[in-house]
Amino acid sequence: MEKSLGQRFALLTDLYQLTMAACYLDQDMHEEATFSLFIRKYPPHRGYFVAAGLEEALGYLKTLRFTADDLAYLQSTGLFTGKFLDYLRGFRFTGEVHALPEGSIFFKDEPVLEVSAPIIEAQLAETFIINGVSLQTLIASKAARSFYAAQGRPLIDFSLRRDQGTDAGLKAARASYLAGFQGTSNVLAGKIYNLPIFGTMAHSFITSFPQEIEAFRVFARIFPKITTLLIDTYDNIHGARKAVEVAREMAARGERMSYVRLDSGDTAAISREVRKILDDHGLESVKILASGGFDEFKIAQVLAAGGQVDSFAVGTKMGVSADAPYFDCAYKLVKYGGRPVMKLSTGKVTLVDQKQVHRHYDGQGRMLRDTIALRGEAVPQPGPLLQQFMAGGRLTRELPTLKESRDFFHSQFALLPEAYKALEEPPPFPVDLSPGLRDLQARVEREIHHRELGES
Repeated sequence: MEKSLGQRFALLTDLYQLTMAACYLDQDMHEEATFSLFIRKYPPHRGYFVAAGLEEALGYLKTLRFTADDLAYLQSTGLFTGKFLDYLRGFRFTGEVHALPEGSIFFKDEPVLEVSAPIIEAQLAETFIINGVSLQTLIASKAARSFYAAQGRPLIDFSLRRDQGTDAGLKAARASYLAGFQGTSNVLAGKIYNLPIFGTMAHSFITSFPQEIEAFRVFARIFPKITTLLIDTYDNIHGARKAVEVAREMAARGERMSYVRLDSGDTAAISREVRKILDDHGLESVKILASGGFDEFKIAQVLAAGGQVDSFAVGTKMGVSADAPYFDCAYKLVKYGGRPVMKLSTGKVTLVDQKQVHRHYDGQGRMLRDTIALRGEAVPQPGPLLQQFMAGGRLTRELPTLKESRDFFHSQFALLPEAYKALEEPPPFPVDLSPGLRDLQARVEREIHHRELGES
């Protein structure tokens, strides 16, 4: 039987997670701990994030097990006692998870997920959760910006060949679909996540034929339902005229060409010329797909310059989030044994205790501001965002399908005011702390200054 997610990746962790866990066990520390996952700051030109990766995190937690092979490897390191290895042999996650549903819009310092469990269990979850949630949130947030820039035009994920590893390629396809893309070129992602798949042809296909038009004709004959002709191999304009000829041949057979694809040059200017050629020959139904180094910035540039593009294939820059290839994502202990705790490191102060995020809306139903509060604290006009997804190590609700999460993203993104969607220098979305959280934060900080720093 194939191993579950948690069994396959139990050792996909940092060594210090295991050494800390061994220390906790030695000291008989089993009280409940709460860890909070959040992003400390925005990358340049970013003003919001799109939550993604929760389904994978939950799948990991509910099946996390250490196999005999895992334990044998850990024993071979000579680092761990038999008592600790015996503990891992019976390890199960028994805690709870509160999180933002996938597709949620959130902002810096807001918890996207909180894990509460005996401290060893919650600690061991850190590395995998940061890895999974951070990556998919990174890609979904980048993809959402391209979705916004395209102004309703379909987008396709073409990133697989340059994504940083096979798993990243799958996650890029999933996260970009969640954030509004129409589908992907990644066939395995299509199978795993039930995504629409799309494809055209490569320049090598064109150059392998004696003449460009022969390549066009062969593809159109074999794949008439999805014919998209790549017309820039030698010259976009000559390629467009050959595409017109093939489109007419297809029409005579009762078939219809779908797209021509531009992949180089001045996309805005070329697309206008190609559009005129197509229209002048009665091919208004044939659409123009553009690829080649697109992300939100290039999409916006082409459209602002009057580009006549109907759809964009977005690849490398989205798949690796080229302008912001990482988030300052942290998973920090905020409560242990009923005691709120915090970190005071310069630039890295954490918010104490278990929390909830409440969203406030204006008269038109648009997002107005957020309040980070203590979980259970009364907040005027509450609109709590974090939901409980797991208790006792089991799911407490049926997870939405990817399509449902995608629809949820659409509904939430529509409520985010335009100013915060700006591609460059958006204003910060207002996020404040509730009175209860603010007071507790100040009290715990005073206690730390007294206890640890000797200040009165």
